[in-house]
Amino acid sequence: MDYFRKYLSSQQGGVQPTGAETVERLCDRASSSTLLDDRRDAVRALKALSKKFRVEVGTRAMDILVRVLETDRSDAEITGYALDTLCHIMSDEATDDDEDAPNVPGDLGAQFTEIFIKKTDNVTLLLSLLAEYDFHILWPTVRLLTVILTNKCKDVQDMILVSPMGVSKLMDLLSESREIIRNDALLLLIQLVKNNANIQKIVAFENAFERLLEIITQEGSSDGGIVVEDCLLLLLNLLRNNSSNQNFFRESSCIKYLTPFFDVDNIQQQSQGGWSAQKVTNIHLMLQLVRTLVSPNNPQQLTSTCQKNMHSCGLLQQLCAILMASGVPADVLTETINTVSEVIRGSQQNQEYFASVMAPSNPPRPAIVVLLMSMVNEKQPFSLRCAVLYCFQSFLYRNEVGQSQIVQTLLPTSVDANTISAGQLLCGGLFSPDSLSNWFAAVALLHAILGNITQKEQLLRVQLATSLGNPPVTLLQQCCNILAQGGRFQTRIGLLMLLSTWLADSPIAVSHFLYNTSNVPYMISQVSASDVEENESLVHGLCAFILGICVRFNDDQNETFTMASLRQVIERRIGLETFTDKLNQVPKHECYTRAIKNPHINYKQPSESVFDHEFTKLFKKLEGEVLNALSTSREQSKKQIPSLKEHESIVTQYKDLIQEQDQQLQELRQQLEEMKVNHNAASSQVEKLGQQVQQLKDQNALLKVQKGSHADIRKDEEIKNLNEEIISLKTQLAEKDSSIEKLKTALAVLEVRVPAQDMSGEEDKENNPPSELEVLQTTMNRLNTDLYHVRVQLAEKESLVSKMETERNEAHQQLEDLKESRESSAADSDLANQKIASLTANVTRLTEEKNSLQDRIKKSNEENLNLLDKIKKLEEDKDRLAGEKLDLQGELDTVKKEQEDLLVLLADQDNKIDKYKARLRELGQEVEDDDDDEELDNEDVGDEGEADEEDN
Repeated sequence: MDYFRKYLSSQQGGVQPTGAETVERLCDRASSSTLLDDRRDAVRALKALSKKFRVEVGTRAMDILVRVLETDRSDAEITGYALDTLCHIMSDEATDDDEDAPNVPGDLGAQFTEIFIKKTDNVTLLLSLLAEYDFHILWPTVRLLTVILTNKCKDVQDMILVSPMGVSKLMDLLSESREIIRNDALLLLIQLVKNNANIQKIVAFENAFERLLEIITQEGSSDGGIVVEDCLLLLLNLLRNNSSNQNFFRESSCIKYLTPFFDVDNIQQQSQGGWSAQKVTNIHLMLQLVRTLVSPNNPQQLTSTCQKNMHSCGLLQQLCAILMASGVPADVLTETINTVSEVIRGSQQNQEYFASVMAPSNPPRPAIVVLLMSMVNEKQPFSLRCAVLYCFQSFLYRNEVGQSQIVQTLLPTSVDANTISAGQLLCGGLFSPDSLSNWFAAVALLHAILGNITQKEQLLRVQLATSLGNPPVTLLQQCCNILAQGGRFQTRIGLLMLLSTWLADSPIAVSHFLYNTSNVPYMISQVSASDVEENESLVHGLCAFILGICVRFNDDQNETFTMASLRQVIERRIGLETFTDKLNQVPKHECYTRAIKNPHINYKQPSESVFDHEFTKLFKKLEGEVLNALSTSREQSKKQIPSLKEHESIVTQYKDLIQEQDQQLQELRQQLEEMKVNHNAASSQVEKLGQQVQQLKDQNALLKVQKGSHADIRKDEEIKNLNEEIISLKTQLAEKDSSIEKLKTALAVLEVRVPAQDMSGEEDKENNPPSELEVLQTTMNRLNTDLYHVRVQLAEKESLVSKMETERNEAHQQLEDLKESRESSAADSDLANQKIASLTANVTRLTEEKNSLQDRIKKSNEENLNLLDKIKKLEEDKDRLAGEKLDLQGELDTVKKEQEDLLVLLADQDNKIDKYKARLRELGQEVEDDDDDEELDNEDVGDEGEADEEDN
């Protein structure tokens, strides 16, 4: 600031210059001064003015500052000043100086950023500065890149993506020993990977997962500070909506490193002293990370594999322990329940484990019962109740055993008066005065019978005691009674969804529903009502849906409401057009659209709880069937009214048919008489044949003693061919093992060469990224796993072949016995033929499985060839780099020789100077001594050292 003060002091007594004039003169000084010190002072002054006069500095000094970065980058101080100035003018963060300039637009930084990145060389220049080690250059460069990525993310991402080794340079910052640079590099990478799948993949293959998890561990895991939060945000950006990175994360065995983050003992110790806000944030982000890996929106195979890994590494056990721990904040508990829900959703192994989790209460209760107690408790937070319902739905998703267990708790035989069961809680919530509890309980019961006809029939057996002295009523009828009484909107919607799911695909449930004659009139009155309120239109639409289900799945067991009578009632009392309009109102509603998108219950307010995700899928499936059932009946009724002429033609056809049948009947009587005569003759022949058969049996018994049973030649040939093919497969596997061993040897040699090449210089690192070798190693491991599975399958096939041989021998033995007695026992012969056919089918299936194994071996061989090609290319690159290294070594030797020649010349020159000095002294001339020269040299060196100290 010395120059700036000197400049202002010269204006005393005159007019004070404006900010724009000061910036203009400083820019002239920075661009035209020949001395580095003057340029440095000018840039330092611009930095001081850049916050207060952003517009002036940005418009006049940006090109000058870029030029300083290009020409004066050897000076760390002026380079740092220039970078800081650019960062100030492009950043839109609010500062105290912004209050003095109220007319500055809010997106001024974005505008300057757009001007800056119009020249792609500017971004490349910043990336090149990342190679500098000096703190005053590296740190401002990282902050400036973060600012321009924040302002113009997409454009800057494209520039970094095409820049050679651009992403790799940024990833190297994570290994920086200076924490302030590493921490700002995390913020930079968070902005870099946003919504860009290509950059996300590159960053992931640069060992980002291992580095970030290592930093998280070093910083204290869940007890860490803001650095842990930044690492988790970066991991979330890398994994969210990127199945490739999710699969790579799983294959890298990174899931097991998440388990220590949820250490229960550590959490309980922390709960005694209270949870810090940072710890809550870290736990939330880690739970979101787990949910990202098992999200229902991910591919099914990836989700199921991650669920298995989470169970095997103990992560699910840790999450369930947090559920049952005390002192956990409500928001953390809610997110943990949502996470457990998605970890167990659709996974039978995880669902069985969750069913076995017991709460640490006295007496111990199942965890599912404790969670349901929270769901039906209206005093609990709404988000927590939604999370419990989602967990209950996930527990029953594709889990028929779990559905059976829940329904059994509702049946009278399974009720224990001393314990609280899930069925008691659901019934209590279903008939609670709280409408939200009614909705939660109805949706939970809906999932207990969804897609399970057996449990729908079992639920019909549930009896409820309504009041003292009155007989019990069924659960189905009690739901209809509550529905007929009116009530709040959510109560009616929940009951209608439960009834729709209960009646769908279950004719027995439909019969029970129609048995009460008041149910159908109530539904018709609701559908035919003309209320225009939005919520009531949904109730009318669901009532129409239930009537349509009663038509679609009616088995005509109820004489009062048969399929035909219900169709007539709908056509006369409601009308098909009105019925269709009411039904179509449901999928048009906003709540229906929101619910069908995602199974996760993510409602912000209780009023948003209207539809369930699985119910919307059921409605979408059956809506067309219901309409088709009604329209088809109408068309068929029209077709069943033939004209009078059609009746006459039909009667004539029947008369002709009767005459033909009379003639056939007379012919058949004649044939019957003939058959009786033939039957008597055949009976006598049968007696004779029976005697002959007995003689043959005796003879055959003697032959069995003399001869053994002979095998079927054709079957022996098939078994022999299968054995030969198995031997061939074993040979191919042996060859494959040898090729894999060769690949392993080549890969080991390659891994030894890579570190050697890395020591040769920075250029070798850029031309040989380590990620390709890691991909090869991963592929090799996968091939070994496939080979192991193939060997196991071959062993199974060999055992199956031996078993088939035994069965074949037994079948042939039975065949010989059946042939001996074929004239007397035809039924036994048919049985043997069926067994032979079954044996032939098994042999055919075994042949097909053998062909499938051959195809898998062929694919594995192709993958091996691809790996050999990659290794060959890598070896060629290594040879090329080795040649370049030899060339550089030769150039280095040449330079060394030239230096030695120069030293020799200098030594000769010194000798000549000494001779000339001696000659001058002989001639009487005065000559300075060498000591004086050395003193002068030492003074020059001292002056230079003092100048360096002042610069530092």
